[in-house]
Amino acid sequence: MLYTNRFISILFVLFVIVFISNAQDKPDYQNGVPEACTSITVGKQATFDGSVMTSHTDDSHRTRAWMDIVPAQRFGRRDKVTMYKREADDSGPMPAYKHTPVGEIPQVRETYGYINTAYPCMNTQQLAIGESTFGGRESLQSDEGLIDCQRLIKLMLQRTTNARDAIRTGGELLKKYGWNDAGECLTIADTKEVWHMEIVGPGKGQKGAVWVAQRVPDDEVSVNANAARIQEIDLENPDFFMASENIFDVARDSMWWNQATGPFRFADAYAPESRESMAARRREWRVLSMMNPSLELDPEARDYPFSVKPAQKVSLEKMIEIFKDYYEGTPYDMVGHIKKVTEDGDTIPHPMASPFMPYDAYDLHNIHGGWGDLGERTIARWYTMYATITQSRDWLPNEIGGLVWLAQDNVATSVYIPVYCSVTDLPASYKVPGRKGFSRQSAWWAFNRLSTLASQRWNDMHHDVDSVMTPLQQEIFESQRTAEKEAMSMRTKHTIDHLTRYTEKWGNRVVSEAWRLGDFLWTKYDEKF
Repeated sequence: MLYTNRFISILFVLFVIVFISNAQDKPDYQNGVPEACTSITVGKQATFDGSVMTSHTDDSHRTRAWMDIVPAQRFGRRDKVTMYKREADDSGPMPAYKHTPVGEIPQVRETYGYINTAYPCMNTQQLAIGESTFGGRESLQSDEGLIDCQRLIKLMLQRTTNARDAIRTGGELLKKYGWNDAGECLTIADTKEVWHMEIVGPGKGQKGAVWVAQRVPDDEVSVNANAARIQEIDLENPDFFMASENIFDVARDSMWWNQATGPFRFADAYAPESRESMAARRREWRVLSMMNPSLELDPEARDYPFSVKPAQKVSLEKMIEIFKDYYEGTPYDMVGHIKKVTEDGDTIPHPMASPFMPYDAYDLHNIHGGWGDLGERTIARWYTMYATITQSRDWLPNEIGGLVWLAQDNVATSVYIPVYCSVTDLPASYKVPGRKGFSRQSAWWAFNRLSTLASQRWNDMHHDVDSVMTPLQQEIFESQRTAEKEAMSMRTKHTIDHLTRYTEKWGNRVVSEAWRLGDFLWTKYDEKF
């Protein structure tokens, strides 16, 4: 018996080591869980102007920095579209992804144009999509399928005009050609409503997918932050729930749900470990609490409501405030305890304490938190590649109504520019690859350098950044009314040309400001960091 117990103990230790090692090998994972994206969704009755919102921070150490516009296209009857698997690529000077072809599926005759960020974000019909990885059970992942997350989003935007059709079309494609990715949440918005669609694989060696979708009530807000959030579902209410045909069978057959012991809960059945992730739960708490502080949500809770009513109509300024957040003023501020005593005897935040230190610096300052030796997983991150806040507005024609607010790199030091869904081009610097090394021609590098500099002496430098970027953001918002009023008086082609020039003007302006501000910080704080 003693030998058996020791043998079992050794096997358990080996299993844990192998599990953690495998989890750590995954790109954009830390401590066995995704450290990737945050998406906030807002129903039309909850927004300041009646628009429907979704959003996305592409928090990745590897995702591409360039972006462009893909126009509407026509194809032949026999044309195919290539599917790819996203894999880590460490062959270059910076971590990146490579996309390996895994097969083809039939192309449709006509496709809609879309804004081609790394995870495409909006098409010309005002259909918008955000994303957040939650992982799910390892045993569900299958290499038999052809479609990964980025390709599914692209197919939805190319082929559909509203959220429900996007979900149905995505479900049909996954059933036929199969999912080959980890568990993902897509936040899908149109001019009327916004849904969360959570997808996992069908199991090793299987082709297909298991998925569920839940609609956010029109007067409420929701969030996904790298954990599955859909729990009990009611498929008798198709206005709020949709799901794959196999959603109950796979869970029952795998003994992840016993009908006799309680109701079916998707997240608990298919991604229970994601609900244990404090890196995810802390962000859920923070987003929902900032939307409505009177809820007094428990920051240590395991589960939060799928959606809540905000205390006030949600403005663009509020969305940006949340995406800039790093728990300042809460017990979870990682660097709030790092202080300095001035010559006058006053205790102030240390000027070099930064919420955006690399992980290796945490040991130096004895920083620990809900994520253990990785501190706290804040909403704003230094490794964000880009961020979007989308607005779909049903009272405007598509070319004006569909609007993506686009920021580069860390949102805490960035500014959002307007990119209308009808534009035919982006500024040249936005189309320059950034993962091949530092480049003065790259928009992403302008903001990446600014963010990196500011984090070296954050409690001094972020005031310099805010003094420029906050009024610049306000100027952009104020100019929007005039630009759209002018666009409304034009014919469609002239409207599109006008909005393209408007987007390019602000894109070039903010990139120029980021380079100038970075030069200023380097000069002002020389020998102080």
